[in-house]
Amino acid sequence: MSKKKADKKKGGFVRAIRNIFVFLIACALLILLGLTGIYIYVKHDVNPRLLKEEDATALSDVDCIIILGASVKNGDTPSPMLRDRLDEGIALYKAGCAPKILMSGDHGSEYYNEVSVMKNYAIKQGVPSEDIFLDHAGFSTYESMYRARAIFGAEKVVIVTQKYHLTRAVYNAKNLGMDAYGVAAASINYGGQTIRNIREYLAISKDFVMTFIKPEPTVLGNPISLDGSGDVTNGAD
Repeated sequence: MSKKKADKKKGGFVRAIRNIFVFLIACALLILLGLTGIYIYVKHDVNPRLLKEEDATALSDVDCIIILGASVKNGDTPSPMLRDRLDEGIALYKAGCAPKILMSGDHGSEYYNEVSVMKNYAIKQGVPSEDIFLDHAGFSTYESMYRARAIFGAEKVVIVTQKYHLTRAVYNAKNLGMDAYGVAAASINYGGQTIRNIREYLAISKDFVMTFIKPEPTVLGNPISLDGSGDVTNGAD
């Protein structure tokens, strides 16, 4: 092969690689633009429903306060993040925001049980056991909100979690048929927050799609009325 032909072939290969690279960059930018657009839309849609504690307690006919689970330590101790969620939810309950608390978290095995730890903590803070309902199959934010409506019949709720997570939780609940509001728990530097923020940015788009197609959660089950005693949920439903 002549040098001229070899140079031409090499030039064509370089152009092809460059075109592929440009195409991939363009695709990445389009995806980023789409994710950002959804993120902005969800934030704008939910923002009026994010309340201060005193505004939440002024709401009427709230069925329950939903406290979302987080990790527990040594099998029986709420992590700092979970403790802050519990403290805010308990404060709302004691201020008369709602007559019941629904605690939703991961009880995926006999060795890990977020919701029982949450209930024990609340009882120690003076909340009557019968006013605390446990959702043992709240394996994700979407599933917690789906089950709150489908299993527990919740129609009007106040959701408690950290600020970074609250927008998505309220958006899920609202688009799954509930009149939903949110109150942010106290937030400190828990460590790893940058990773959580990135994950949340992506999860908002995921749940945007989930609330559109509305797939059933991992576990459903029989209806449980919030008008009764929460003690019926002490074991997995």
